[in-house]
Amino acid sequence: MERRLLNTSQTFTPEAIAAIQESAELGRYSIRGFGAFRNVPRLDDLVFLTATLTRFPLEGYRERCETRTVLGTRFARKPLELSVPITVAGMSFGALSRTAKVALGRAASLVGTSTTTGDGGMLAAEREASAKLVYQCLPSRYGFSPADLKKADAIEIVVGQGAKPGGGGLLLGQKVNQVVAGMRTLPEGVDQRSPCRHPDWIGPDDLRIKIEELREATDWEIPIYVKLGATRVTDDVKLAVKAGADVIVLDGMEGGTAATQSTFQDHVGIPTLPAIVLAVEALKDMDMLGEVQLVVSGGIRSGADVAKALALGADAVSLGTATLVAMGCNKPIYVEDYEKLGTAPYHCHHCHTGLCPVGIATQDEALMARLDVDQATTHVANYLQTLVMEAQSLARACGKSDVHNLEREDLVALTLEASAMARVPLAGTQWVVGQNPL
Repeated sequence: MERRLLNTSQTFTPEAIAAIQESAELGRYSIRGFGAFRNVPRLDDLVFLTATLTRFPLEGYRERCETRTVLGTRFARKPLELSVPITVAGMSFGALSRTAKVALGRAASLVGTSTTTGDGGMLAAEREASAKLVYQCLPSRYGFSPADLKKADAIEIVVGQGAKPGGGGLLLGQKVNQVVAGMRTLPEGVDQRSPCRHPDWIGPDDLRIKIEELREATDWEIPIYVKLGATRVTDDVKLAVKAGADVIVLDGMEGGTAATQSTFQDHVGIPTLPAIVLAVEALKDMDMLGEVQLVVSGGIRSGADVAKALALGADAVSLGTATLVAMGCNKPIYVEDYEKLGTAPYHCHHCHTGLCPVGIATQDEALMARLDVDQATTHVANYLQTLVMEAQSLARACGKSDVHNLEREDLVALTLEASAMARVPLAGTQWVVGQNPL
């Protein structure tokens, strides 16, 4: 009998072959939601050196660990004062359902933090639900309103997003219903493709002008953030600071999106781990560390991630996808609807279709009704509070009475890549890969 050798090419894997054949048959690239699928060095590759004899840990039941966080102290007369160093990232009404946006606003308010609008303008129900709301100014300017600007607690100028830096936004027509189209002044049912750069500036000098315009419009009261997708981090951070930003929001390549090309998600940008370090070093170079705050996002899931980001020098973190998971994204219910999409719970990344089985990433009224706003609010608030408690536990274990006192000295790396990227020693050695000899 002839022997068959079923060997697999490491270049032309079954997945690569399927992708090539799909492109050949359809004549288009693939679009999906969620974030990068590829494995990259991440915060999991770092661990804490907690207190023993060299330092004393704090008792959780009787010694406080502070979490108060203030963003926008550079120029704003009214910096954003938060109870915790965790915020909710910008996700648009359109990409998300009205019920999801309201739940995020209510949950953030319960925890004492802020939430963020997204492309397409300010949803009145979200403003009502949110004690502290950050208003995004995006390249599309869809729905951007001076009246809403004056209702905001901070402004976030979006230059790029971690899942698609250098690429514009995308909202497929099946999500552009009458309400969404009206807010964005667009035709109903037609794909919305946002530009990749702001229409009224072509460089960092124009960013300074835009920041000054927004400050004048808000009477210099509220902070102005600049959000960057993590690519050329050092130069981008320095240019944003020079332009007058109060806060830098840095989104690593693990950051999610409602819809973009798969090739962007897996082949553009750098991970959150090295991005944090580069941003902190850039701020140090300008003697702005502490004066300009740094918020990092992209793949933050746990209190350990929060604590490690703070230890590396961030002032706060921002969560997007994780908050959606907390309210039910990919939950194993309505399984038959996942199957209709050609997927299954825990594997769904079909946010772009508008057919979200659990009512989060949809504008379909019947699907939206599946998301109980009160329950979603409770779940997201519980999740955020759990992250805070986890971060506090780690800070106390390191002998710190404030989560912001965590420092890079508290960390070691488990891999060569993480050591080189985070600039911390490889566990069990004094060796920082690429910096000092063995």
